[in-house]
Amino acid sequence: MIITYTQADGTVERVSTLDLSAIESADIEAVMGGTAWRVLEDQLRGQDPTAMRAVLWAFRKRTEPDLKFGDVDVPGWRRRLKARIEREEIDDVLENLMAEALAASEDSTIESVLPHLRKLAEDTGDIEAALNALGKGHLVTAPAVSED
Repeated sequence: MIITYTQADGTVERVSTLDLSAIESADIEAVMGGTAWRVLEDQLRGQDPTAMRAVLWAFRKRTEPDLKFGDVDVPGWRRRLKARIEREEIDDVLENLMAEALAASEDSTIESVLPHLRKLAEDTGDIEAALNALGKGHLVTAPAVSED
């Protein structure tokens, strides 16, 4: 997941959970009360501010080793803080859906999740690329979704 925080001056802090080390991921789980990483990923997809703060904190600790989680605040988080999925995550979701769709011999399973993927994708072009890679390029055409 990509977490972006647009600061008051307009600069964007952008980090990817794919770049976290295992220790950093464990630190995030710990400050989140022992939350398992799989649950944390679901919280990030749900735009949970504490989970997004925890990821920012882990990255900021790289340059500020003494930084405490409680000292990381994100004013205006609803407007400035976003979590978006990356191509690898889109591929994973679509591959799982593809297996389900092939088992049922229908595209409706994939079509039902596409609006959600489009909303969460950092780059919506990744969805088209992932569908084409699965041989499901015919499912690409769909109405645009706002980036809320």
